[in-house]
Amino acid sequence: MHDVATARKAIDTMILSGDLAGLLRQAEILHGHLCPFISLGVKAGHHAMCTLNSSNTGMEEIVAIVECNNCFTDGIQIVTGCTFGNNALIFKDLGKTAVTVARREDGRAVRLAVRPNCRDRMFAKYPNAGPLFQKVVVERQATPDELHLFEHVWPAIARKELATPVEEQFTITEMTIEVPEYARIFATHTCSVCGEGVMEPRVRLQEGKPVCLACAGADYFLLTGQGMSLVPA
Repeated sequence: MHDVATARKAIDTMILSGDLAGLLRQAEILHGHLCPFISLGVKAGHHAMCTLNSSNTGMEEIVAIVECNNCFTDGIQIVTGCTFGNNALIFKDLGKTAVTVARREDGRAVRLAVRPNCRDRMFAKYPNAGPLFQKVVVERQATPDELHLFEHVWPAIARKELATPVEEQFTITEMTIEVPEYARIFATHTCSVCGEGVMEPRVRLQEGKPVCLACAGADYFLLTGQGMSLVPA
């Protein structure tokens, strides 16, 4: 148990020492590459954890409520330790690059929202970044040379932006919230059609037998790069 409890010790040490570069390297492992918005996620997560003066063992003592499903969120997950898998990451589909991080013990929370002009200010500071971003990410029609340059420029900006004061990048609000209840533990049932296990709230009954949503042809929610949507039967 002792080993499990200290699994995040390296990240906790980086948070306490203000090692944003080290935290960004950890985020890159999860995200696959470096970009300015994962850098922003790292900075938001770091500011929140320092403000709340808390650590996280993945037992829902800290909860992060993200309002977007973009690069920013991976930075949040790494630094706060709140993930979908440990039930401490909550997705509020508002389309805002923002997060609220809260302590369960007392509801103390801090919300950080990226300022609307953040991207424009960044592109003004790094004039060659905007056109490259348009070609590589938006249009996906970059030449090999443009892609090669982008792969150097984009990570360099991510690292440089660590030094920008957090107040220039975010609006920051401290508050107290009502933290959602602990995740419920549901029984698993076996679908009578496909034979796979399915958690109880997703079971439908057909002729008195348990059936999963897929086999029942029922509606379900889908999270993609486009956001959350309901897939009708």
